[in-house]
Amino acid sequence: MFGRIRGWQRRHWRDRSKAERVELQSVITWYATTWFFSLAWLAMPLVGGLDRRPVPMVVGSLLLLVGALQCAEANRLTRPVLDHYLGRAELPPRALNGAAALLGVGLALDLGLAALDGTDPVTIRLSIGAALLPFGLLYGLMIPIRVFLRRSAVLAVLLMAVFGVADPDPLRILMIGVVTAFGTAFSLLASRCGAWTLSVLWEAERAREVEARLAVAEERLRFGRDLHDVMGRNLAVIALKSELAVQLARRGRPEAVEQMIEVQRIAQESQREVRDVVRGYREADLGVELAGAQGVLTAAGIECQVRGEADGLPAEVQSALGWVVREATTNVLRHGDAARCSVGLRVTEGLVVLTVENDGASEAGGGGAGGGSGLAGLRERLAGVEGTLEAGFAGAGVFRVVAEVPLRETAVVGEVTA
Repeated sequence: MFGRIRGWQRRHWRDRSKAERVELQSVITWYATTWFFSLAWLAMPLVGGLDRRPVPMVVGSLLLLVGALQCAEANRLTRPVLDHYLGRAELPPRALNGAAALLGVGLALDLGLAALDGTDPVTIRLSIGAALLPFGLLYGLMIPIRVFLRRSAVLAVLLMAVFGVADPDPLRILMIGVVTAFGTAFSLLASRCGAWTLSVLWEAERAREVEARLAVAEERLRFGRDLHDVMGRNLAVIALKSELAVQLARRGRPEAVEQMIEVQRIAQESQREVRDVVRGYREADLGVELAGAQGVLTAAGIECQVRGEADGLPAEVQSALGWVVREATTNVLRHGDAARCSVGLRVTEGLVVLTVENDGASEAGGGGAGGGSGLAGLRERLAGVEGTLEAGFAGAGVFRVVAEVPLRETAVVGEVTA
């Protein structure tokens, strides 16, 4: 039993984002609320206080059945109505016709029970509230608040008038108005406030996704600029020398061969430089990458702590570890649902150790650092400086990337501290 619950939690809870978890929790709360009020305000008082005569028994039984159908219909429509409020789907007003019809039947049965004097007045008022709430939770999300309040006031007046005919006691008539007002206020608080919170949360989630895509786009632009810097000048030189070689060849000049040899040399040099760009062998400022990672993650709403400084490290080590920081940061944004991320850099016993650790990782998402070509590419870059890379889960929902690069100098630079 508990194993199945844990399995469901892993499949259906941990794989969800924060917004999806809050939405699921809110929907389940709305489901339970309708049944709770139907049980507390209708079923329990009615079963205990119903007159045992045949006709009141039949009317009371029908009222319990209609109450259960109201709750079932409200649960069925909760998701579509919420999607309509959040702008994810359109729901026509006639979609609530079934729930409105059940509300009318429930109020009619309440009126019949009151006319038959089949139960005490308190139970009648409670059953009216139990009939209003399932429909109010839905209707409050379908129309503007002012319209909802205005129509609720009209309904309260009608109920007070109709039930006043069956029971003309002024205090009891006033209590019907109070119950209707409570149902109106509770419906707005339970539905509108919760749905508004979800809309704000989803907006923040979309902003975070945009931030992650911008970070990826920025990385692509940076790569494009590096590639342009490498290839732009060389291609221009190749074009000019090729044109010169053509002109010399047409004149029968032997210098054309020398120009083509130079073109070949430049082309080979360009190939080498392109490989350097792709593999990340060009020099990079690790300190800039650490500061950039902290800025991007903080802007995405992830608490980021960076410990350590890159001053004094060899250029090739900074370049390799800079790519690890870039890749890990990008994948923390793209995968998982991180709330905190820590980046640590230290030098000890001639070994530079970079650690990137984040929470909110899921096995389905591949963890915070991603898998496949991402990790393979980082290992290739680190292999150029005799470094190693380890990545994996370090606890429940915690993903850790550890890159180690040995210092080739005989003298250790010294431990890098915060």
